[in-house]
Amino acid sequence: MTREVSIEGIASELYAGPLDEFIPARNDRAREAASVDPALAARIRELRKPSVAAWVVNVFAVERRAQLDDALQLAEQLRDAQEDLDAKALSQLGRDRRALTAQLASLASDLAEARGERVTAATRESVQQTLSAAFFDADAAAAVSSGRLVRALEPRGTFAESMESIVGGGAPLATARAEKPIDEVDARRRRRDAERLVRETEQTRDRAARGATAAARALREAEADAEALSSRAVDLEKELAAARQDMERAGHAMEGARTAQQDAAARLAEAEKALRRAEAALEHLDG
Repeated sequence: MTREVSIEGIASELYAGPLDEFIPARNDRAREAASVDPALAARIRELRKPSVAAWVVNVFAVERRAQLDDALQLAEQLRDAQEDLDAKALSQLGRDRRALTAQLASLASDLAEARGERVTAATRESVQQTLSAAFFDADAAAAVSSGRLVRALEPRGTFAESMESIVGGGAPLATARAEKPIDEVDARRRRRDAERLVRETEQTRDRAARGATAAARALREAEADAEALSSRAVDLEKELAAARQDMERAGHAMEGARTAQQDAAARLAEAEKALRRAEAALEHLDG
C-alpha cells in the first residue's frame, strides 16, 4: 500500500475505534510505524482525537455505510432539484431534511450508546447539525462519509478549504460530488431550463387568461350599463319633450290669462268712472 492509503486506513480504524482509547491506540500505531516509516509515524502522531459528536458520526459511517450512502445520494439529488422548487415546495423540502437528519442522528446516537458512550442531548444535536451540513454541501458529505471526522460541522458552511483540519489523515479523495458525463449534465440543465420555461409560460398564459376573463366581465358590465343608460336617456328625452309641450301650453295659457286680466282691469276702470259720474249726477240733483 502507498503511504496515503496507509495513513487513511490507520485513521479510519482509529476514528471509529473506542473513543477513550484513541490516544493510546494512536501512540501504539505510531510506535509500530516508526521503525519502518518515520514520516508515516509522524503523521499518525498528528492525528487529533475526535469530538464526541464527530466520533458518533464516524461510527455511523462505518457501521451503517449503505444507509449513509443512500441518504447522501438523496441529499445530492435534493440539492439539484431545489433550484426548480417554489417557496412552498422548498419549505416542505426543509421539513423533510430535518426529519431525515433527526432520524439518522438518532440511529447514530443509539449505535454510540451501544458501544458504551454516553450521548447527551447537546451531542445528539451536534450530530444532527453535522449530518445537515452533509445534506447541504458536497464537501461536507465527503467528510462525513470518510468516517474520519475530527470535529462536528455547522450547516451551510464552506468546507473545501478546511478539509485537512476537518478530516483526520488527510482530505477524502473525493471532496465533491461524483463526476457525471458532461452530456448528462448538459441534458439535465437543458431539461431544467425547458421545464422552467414551460412553467413560466404556463404562468404567463394563466395570468393572461385571468386578465381576459376579467376584461370580458368588465365589457359585459359596461355594455349592460350603457344599455340601461341609453334606455334611460330615451325616457328622459320623451319626458323632456312632453315637458316642453306642457311648458308651451302653459305659456299660451299665461298669455291668454294676462290679456283677459288686462281686459277685465280696463272694464273695471271704465265701470268705476261711470259710477263716479253717476254719483256726481245724483248729488247734483239732490242739491
